Amino acid sequence: MSDVMEIARLGLRGDGVTPDGIVVPGALPGETVRAEPEEGTRPARARLDAVLNPSTDRIDPFCPYFGTCGGCAIQHLAPAPYAEWKRDLVVGALARAGIEAPVAPLLDAHGLGRRRITLHVRAAEGGPQAGFMAARSHALVAIDHCPITEAALHRAPEVARALSRPLGGGKPLDVQVTATAGGLDVDIRGHGPASERARQTLVRLAGDLDLARLSLHGDVLIVRRLPEILAGRARLVPPAGGFLQATAEGEAVLARLVVEGVGKAKRVADLFSGAGAFSLALAEGRSVHAVEGEAGALTALDRAFRETPGLRTVTTERRDLFRRPLLAPELDRYDAVVFDPPRAGAEAQSARIAESKVPVVVGVSCDAGSFARDAALLVRGGYRLEAVTPVDQFRHSPHVEIVGVFRRPGKKR
Repeated sequence: MSDVMEIARLGLRGDGVTPDGIVVPGALPGETVRAEPEEGTRPARARLDAVLNPSTDRIDPFCPYFGTCGGCAIQHLAPAPYAEWKRDLVVGALARAGIEAPVAPLLDAHGLGRRRITLHVRAAEGGPQAGFMAARSHALVAIDHCPITEAALHRAPEVARALSRPLGGGKPLDVQVTATAGGLDVDIRGHGPASERARQTLVRLAGDLDLARLSLHGDVLIVRRLPEILAGRARLVPPAGGFLQATAEGEAVLARLVVEGVGKAKRVADLFSGAGAFSLALAEGRSVHAVEGEAGALTALDRAFRETPGLRTVTTERRDLFRRPLLAPELDRYDAVVFDPPRAGAEAQSARIAESKVPVVVGVSCDAGSFARDAALLVRGGYRLEAVTPVDQFRHSPHVEIVGVFRRPGKKR
């Protein structure tokens, strides 16, 4: 039976929350709603049945799959309160960590849209289906296209369905599709080794579908055109299935903030460098030492560096920074350190940075909680968090990128 509920605030996931903590997905602060409580959920949840008193901030979602697909959390909130909510995610995380720092307004970095998506492909009556998972579910929501992606990715579900057929359709597949300057770059995962016949069929399909590159679990089957990504002046070919920032605009904004953050530093360590989007931007005027655990990413960075005239020196080091973080004596060689770890953060490396004498540190993160935890380590080590900029390249989701600039008092740039 449905209950009438008042919505007090937005939660961390973009859901409405009542004064007594009941989570109501799809509801907004200030609304009166009718919702049916779900049994056995923690925290307590309720399914929205009707909005009795809509908020003036409520807008119509633009995507026909919103509310079913679990990809976007909040398309129904007007832009201004949406931006404030996302900024508050960062403010709240810092406050919970006991950190006071100025947090800038949210910077929009959606640009032309997401340039990479991972589609789930499942066998179904009538043929394979491709799409995203429903919220809090393993049920597939088949889609025609995702409207928050770059236009080049609108045919990605069709591509994913076609590529799944030679693999038999028995195993669930994840198909990562990236829009690059050379065309679509596709990596298929979940199948395991494929027969020679299936591989040959996939190679033929890559031509029929006009793909730039096709790989299976990172094993390249064919390169028809280089799947290049522009990183400043450099033309970077990321490793098959490797990490890439969600939007081209997001990468450009983050790189700009990183370069501005290190200021006049001449020697910079770029930790968790990936394929080097920040390293290549920093190398326009500085020598850079890029440290990363994935060999393929470093190979891609080294190639882009060597093929781009006019850059300063970029050296690379393969190292697992979770198990073997750079120690203070190693860090003290540099005028600045940049770190951009995965969502789990860089707790071990941050502790070592806190012990160093590096004058300026720029931290980049896609998770407010792990960023705040790592920031607290640096602050306890004597750094001051002097600037925090939230960046929205994950529009309509509860994820937010963060760039923080830390400085040791009295140290010059």
